[in-house]
Amino acid sequence: MAVIAVAEDGPESAGSGQEHLTTTTEQGPFCVARCSCGWRGPARRARSQARTDAEGHTAGR
Repeated sequence: MAVIAVAEDGPESAGSGQEHLTTTTEQGPFCVARCSCGWRGPARRARSQARTDAEGHTAGR
C-alpha cells in the first residue's frame, strides 16, 4: 500500500499562537487529515471532507 503525503491547502495556523501544520494523506481509497501536533482525522473518501476536518481542527484551537 502506498502512502502519499500531500499538502493540499498549505499550513493552517492555530489561534492559540502554536502553529498547527495540517496535511492530507491518501491511504488507498481514503484520505486522512493529519496535524503536526499529532492529531489525526477520520478516514474519508472525499479529499474535500478531509480538508474540512483539518480546518475544523485548527479553528478549534
